[in-house]
Amino acid sequence: MNRHYSDSRKIDPTRGASLADGSPNDNDRVEIGPTQLAFAEWAGAGLTPPDLTAMRGYRLRRLVDQLVARDIGALLLFDPLNIRYATDTTNMQLWNSHNPFRACMVCADGHMVIWEYRNAPFLVEFNPLVKEIRSGAAFFYNTNGENTAKDAASFAGQVGEVMAAHAGGNRRLAVDKIMVHGLRALERAGFEVLEGEVLTERARAVKGPDEILAMRCAHHACEAAVAEMERFTRDNVPGGGVSEDDIWAVLHAGNIRRGGEWIETRLLASGPRTNPWFQECGPRIVQMNEVVAFDTDLIGAYGFCVDISRTWWIGDRPPSNAMVAAMRHARDHLDDHFARLRPGVSVDELSLQGHVLAPEYQRQKYSCKMHGVGLCDEWPYVTYPDGFMPGAFEGVVLEPGMVLCIEALVSPEGGDFSIKIENQVLLTETGAENLTRYPFDQALMG
Repeated sequence: MNRHYSDSRKIDPTRGASLADGSPNDNDRVEIGPTQLAFAEWAGAGLTPPDLTAMRGYRLRRLVDQLVARDIGALLLFDPLNIRYATDTTNMQLWNSHNPFRACMVCADGHMVIWEYRNAPFLVEFNPLVKEIRSGAAFFYNTNGENTAKDAASFAGQVGEVMAAHAGGNRRLAVDKIMVHGLRALERAGFEVLEGEVLTERARAVKGPDEILAMRCAHHACEAAVAEMERFTRDNVPGGGVSEDDIWAVLHAGNIRRGGEWIETRLLASGPRTNPWFQECGPRIVQMNEVVAFDTDLIGAYGFCVDISRTWWIGDRPPSNAMVAAMRHARDHLDDHFARLRPGVSVDELSLQGHVLAPEYQRQKYSCKMHGVGLCDEWPYVTYPDGFMPGAFEGVVLEPGMVLCIEALVSPEGGDFSIKIENQVLLTETGAENLTRYPFDQALMG
């Protein structure tokens, strides 16, 4: 009761002013970051947290390099995850995703500006790479009404001020996602507006050393939360009355307890609701002697996505031969695709070659073989041969530092179950490393 306020704020008084990732050793810090639980688990696992200052500098250089290589004066960002990548700052990310009130501009000279919610400029001040904090990027009808076009024109004027000072007369402006009035205002102001998503996706595709450290930590935290979800499922389903929503809530809680942020989908289903796949979790009561399958799609510590899938057999009897055969087939699918991952292999090769699912699983197979991942699902996207898009990824080859999720959905058409498994894989200098350590259910392996 008599502790000083300054003492109660500390995460670990023995560490000094900074945590292992360089953020302030203070429970009141502005940055969204890992919790005491996460840091303790990572220390126990021998993991090294990232140097956040180095990570932020690497990301800015990646974006500037894209601008310089394409002779573009600046990159204007509205996507909350692109803003997170550029600034490592957050502000009501999900609300912002459908009410775009923030923007960030990165100039080819490295000057970075953020348009922040006018009542919360302090959310950005911890990052010295952000050189200017402005307001006035909100021009959506909900808040601006009939003034939307006028407010967009005012914003375009601000963009012009920054470009004049930092783009050396270059009027080529890349933009990722913008409201219609904003686009028209920029074009009326004389900017050559270019597609910005190609810059951000290519920049984000290759992770730097500290991003990889951060992703390892996020992955460990996610798997710890998955383990809690599995224990809850196995301990409580036999007693009855446990719903899919009850199970999924455990993963959400474990993510938040470790400093994670949100989960993008509700992809957990049980028993016959696993077929067809993509039914999201609901009030169904999970029964004994059936499968529970899920896809985490989790935005975890440091804003990194951990996108893995597992299928569990929950029961006191063995699973059917059909389930065991499907699980083995899914493992073969994943193992074959993992073995093909190495620097220099092309996306087109990966699409057109590799393990072929049996005919009974073809119609309901997953939408892709694998996809990039970072702050969310990212570029590139590796289709199956029947979904191959000539020219879409022509000349794109894998590089060290890329991270891919490899997918397997083995779902018999007209069946009463599906097997969904997925691993997250880091491309190294010599091949690939499976970041996912969570075991497969041995009961389904037969």
